[in-house]
Amino acid sequence: MTPLPRSTPSQQQVDPAGVHAFLDAMEARDDIEMHSLMVVKHGHVVAEGWWAPYSQERVHLLYSLSKSFASTAAAFAQEEGLLDLDDTVVSHFPELDADVLDPRSREIRLRHVAAMASGHTREMVDEAFERDLDEPVRGFLLCPPERTPGTVFAYNQPCTYALAAVVQKRAGATLTEYLRPRLLDPLGIDRVGWASYPRGRELGFTGLHARTEDIAKLGLLYLQRGRWGEAQLIPAAWVDEATRSQVANPDEPNPDWRQGYGFQFWMARHGYRGDGAFGQFCCVLPEQDVVVATTCATEEMQAVLDAMWENLLPGLEYDGPAGDEASLAERLRGLHLPVPTGEARPADEEAWTGARFGVVPGMIAARTPSHLTAVALEQRDGGWSLILGEASNMLRVPLGIGSWSVSERSDERGNTVPVAAAGGWWDAHTFRAEVIFLETPHRLDLTLSLASGAAAAVWNHKPLAGDRLADLHSP
Repeated sequence: MTPLPRSTPSQQQVDPAGVHAFLDAMEARDDIEMHSLMVVKHGHVVAEGWWAPYSQERVHLLYSLSKSFASTAAAFAQEEGLLDLDDTVVSHFPELDADVLDPRSREIRLRHVAAMASGHTREMVDEAFERDLDEPVRGFLLCPPERTPGTVFAYNQPCTYALAAVVQKRAGATLTEYLRPRLLDPLGIDRVGWASYPRGRELGFTGLHARTEDIAKLGLLYLQRGRWGEAQLIPAAWVDEATRSQVANPDEPNPDWRQGYGFQFWMARHGYRGDGAFGQFCCVLPEQDVVVATTCATEEMQAVLDAMWENLLPGLEYDGPAGDEASLAERLRGLHLPVPTGEARPADEEAWTGARFGVVPGMIAARTPSHLTAVALEQRDGGWSLILGEASNMLRVPLGIGSWSVSERSDERGNTVPVAAAGGWWDAHTFRAEVIFLETPHRLDLTLSLASGAAAAVWNHKPLAGDRLADLHSP
């Protein structure tokens, strides 16, 4: 991985106090759990931090921020003549021609799906996949649009899936394979992972795992209108079209979501952005020559942007004294998530060692893991481990007492699942722990009761694409 150049905030006209204020705003909220922050100005990283046990080198699930990478793949494909935005979707799938009879479905063009303007008025990802699990593009096209394509916005995952499927079909490669020599290698982006369905076709609309700096690099490429160093990687004309409003969306409830939608980018009150569920952001601010990248776990995504505009934005065009850069650097180095508390050892170690607890619905039933069946505690070499059990899989997780224990153990299927875990005993009969799946925004909170033999398990935010152990790491 080739890193971006580093600089101090003052050298790039950024006020450290603004970064401090943004961190204060985030840490004051119990409903926002930050995982990383990177601020880039004039092509230089001026502030960066990871909330331990999250770390700089680790990839993170980007959810729908994946869409902006998929859009970039379409930019390359159009430049190379593999597709044209005025092509209809069905024209790239002649094998579906006899099945897709609705006139509006046949009129859906690539520019429509790129702009979430297929004519449908609802999210229909479940419907499209249920209609045809073998070929979800067929399932999508078999759902007639309610309106003329190009005339109405609806955030609709099958749009991106169809665009990504066309790119991969015409390129004869997955999105990652196609982007590797064109985007990833030139930007110095190392390992990424992208979930696929069906096998061999990456989803496009979600499932990309990448580092915070990789997010910032994509934003910087767009900020520079497709130019990277001496090379024009994607046409400036594509960047201009992708990052302007292609379709109005005034009915969206939050202000930064109703400024219009481009080609897999949201327009915002300031600049534009790619974003993903639970606070994965790539915010591009052309007026300030700034990119802000975050990874996060929250359902209050508008609050993150509000804090950016209120606290961070005013300090991005700063011409005052240098400010206290040393304290900011120290604070950014010391960011960490709270460690769960508890006693290091139970009163009756023998009773707890090897004890198995059946999983029961937690207080928030919708956030109870659907595949986790049992949890066990095991003592080895003076330390404790949690054993997470599913019907056909198991993962042993070393447990930290008073600090996070970070591990990369394989489950029974051979998948390496990076986790951090910590916990302790609240009393003689109750053990509590948190397990963070470090390549995702997700954390599992566990309470084990010796008296009942039951485990209450609750996700902080339930994974959107499956909560099996095999789903909780980068592909």
